[in-house]
Amino acid sequence: MADLTQEEWTSQLSADENAVVLDVRTQEEVALGIIPNAMVIDIYKGQGFLDEIEELDTSKTYYVYCRSGARSAQACSVMNQLGFENAYNLIGGFNEWSGEVASI
Repeated sequence: MADLTQEEWTSQLSADENAVVLDVRTQEEVALGIIPNAMVIDIYKGQGFLDEIEELDTSKTYYVYCRSGARSAQACSVMNQLGFENAYNLIGGFNEWSGEVASI
C-alpha cells in the first residue's frame, strides 16, 4: 500500500488504464457526493466488505478513499493481505478532495 497526495493520486489515476476507484465510506457519507466513477464498498460492513473485496480483480490497480484517509488506509492494508498488489490510499480522503464530485 502507498499513501498518495491528491496530486499524486489523480496523476497516477489519469495515466492508469487498469484503474478502479474505490470508495469505502458509509451510504450516508456517499450521499454527500463521490469521486466520479467510484465503486462503493462500505468498510463498516465487516465480513460483507471482505466478501465484496474478494470478488474484485486482483490484477487491477485500486485507488481507495474514505472521508479522511484512515479507513481507506485500513482497506488498502486488508486488500494487500488478500493478494492485491496495487492499492493506493488517498491522503486526506474526501474531506480534502478538490477535484470533481459526482452525486449518486
